[in-house]
Order: sequence, then structure tokens, then C-alpha cells
Amino acid sequence: MTTSTTARVLALLEILQGGGIRTVPELAARLCVDERTVRRYVGHLLDLDIPVDAVRGRYGGYRLAPGYRMPPLMLTDEEALAVLLGLLAGQRGGPGAASAAAGESAAAKVRRVLPVALRRRLEALLETADFTDRPRPADPPEASVLLELAAAVRQQRPVAFAYTDRKGGGSARTVLPYGLVAHSGRWYLTAAGRDTGEMRIFRLDRIASVRVLSGTFTVPDGFDPAATVLDHLARTPWTHDVSVRVRGGVEQLRSRLPAGIAALSDDGPEWVRVRIRAERLDWIPPVLAALDAPFVIERPAALRDLVRTLARSLDAYAAAGEEPA
Repeated sequence: MTTSTTARVLALLEILQGGGIRTVPELAARLCVDERTVRRYVGHLLDLDIPVDAVRGRYGGYRLAPGYRMPPLMLTDEEALAVLLGLLAGQRGGPGAASAAAGESAAAKVRRVLPVALRRRLEALLETADFTDRPRPADPPEASVLLELAAAVRQQRPVAFAYTDRKGGGSARTVLPYGLVAHSGRWYLTAAGRDTGEMRIFRLDRIASVRVLSGTFTVPDGFDPAATVLDHLARTPWTHDVSVRVRGGVEQLRSRLPAGIAALSDDGPEWVRVRIRAERLDWIPPVLAALDAPFVIERPAALRDLVRTLARSLDAYAAAGEEPA
């Protein structure tokens, strides 16, 4: 189920727990959906082994089975984190204020029935996390890493951890954690070196063995974790700086080239300049082909060779299916 669907199914359960028989038109009006969708939501509840009775007749509708009480919510740390992050993502990047309000309400209900210790750890994460845009698929960080760092950020405590850089090199780091940011499907830690004060950005999926240390620190006034991450990513040196001109409009291309992949800018009438920073070039030719629009490769020259190789391969694949004359 999507975040908005989950929130409305929980809202339906909340209504039914009020007791009595609820007609389908009444439920549809209260949930702001059509009657067919109400029946689908009831099906979701039945799939969760929640006994919802269908009462037939002129005054029929739905009700919870007599004597049914919701059991205590039993979630592991991983499960609770998944539920609340899904709801939080809906609030920050959802389609509108209504879904954000529903997500906030659902998250509050989940938090109320969690064990106190787990609830406090998750609230630390929700209070300290910044989001920039809609996520994309990526390797998630370990839940324990995310929760430990969130607590350290809120308490302003130094941390030590093992870190693997993008070239595979490992090192031990001791830093002052300033903030956590989710951007384009990845989590980042903004932190200052405990001894040097130098600002650094760390990917959480590369962090292991987090230890919270003694002592406290103060975050500088006006520090913006999300802006710091975006600025850092814009300045990060990459192996390849790709520049391609594509015929079309920015809005037209944005659906196929999200902000996490490429920077787009107008480049004269009917053309857009696409800038991509990448460690490898091999994934870019299929992306360009999928645009189904004329393009001109400005740099690097190696990308032209890869595009020609892909074109020859596609032609060969197409020819292989032809019947001989």
C-alpha cells in the first residue's frame, strides 16, 4: 500500500473502533473517497486479520466484530523505522497538505503504542532529519546507525565510527554530528571534525560501528544541514563531467532526468543543456536513448563511442529477429 492508502486504512479502522454500524456512504464521505474504494480498504483490513463484519439490509454497512480489541502493536526496530519513515516521506514529499495531515495523524497513532524506549529513539530521528526532495532507490543505511546518529545529533554528543569512502578505503572517524539529511534516496550526516572543526559530509550506508562519546558541543547558529549537503554534492569532484544538449523543454525532460541524476538548464530555443557528474559512463547511453529526442554530446568524447556501441548493439539485436529473405 502507498503511504496515503495506509493512512486512510488506519483512519477507517479508527472510525470502526468507535462502535456501531457505519454505512458505506458515510465512510466514503468521512474518508473523502468513493464507495468502491471503501470496500477495497475493508479488504485491506481483512487481509490484516482484523474482523470486519459486513451487515446487509437497508441500514447495513460495516462494523468490527463484537468483542474485538486491537492488540498491542508489536514492531521490531527495523519495522517501526520503516513505518515511520514511510509516513514521514509522505508528509515531506506528498502530493498535498491533505496527505501530509493524514500521514502526521497516522504517525502519531503509531508512536503512541510503541514501547517508550523505542519511541524516544524514533522521535529523535524525526526531530533531527531534514529532507530535500523525493527519494530514489538506493542502499539504505543500517537502522541502528541511523538511530544512534539521530540520538547523538539531538543530544549534541560526539561520535566515533568506521567509514568506507567511495574508493573503498576504510578509516576511523571522530566527529561532532550536526544534522541528518535525506536526499535522492540516500541519508547523509553533516559533521565537523572534533579536532579540526572541518565540515564533512558522510553517507550513512558507508558508516559502521557507531559509538556515542562523552562530552557535548554546540551547533553554530544558523547552520542548515540540507543546504550544506546540497552545496557539498555540487562541489564534489567526479571522474566524468558530462554535458549534453537535448532538443526539448526542461519540464518535458525532468520526468526522465530527475534532479538527483542531472542538472537541466535552458540552452536557446528548443534546447536544454544536461549536466551529469558520474563515476562511470556506461549507464548514460541507455538514458539518452530513452529520451527519444535529438541530442548533441559536448563532452566527454568517450561518451560518443559508448553511444555508437549501444546503437550497433541495438541494431544487431533487431536484425537477429528478422526472417531471411
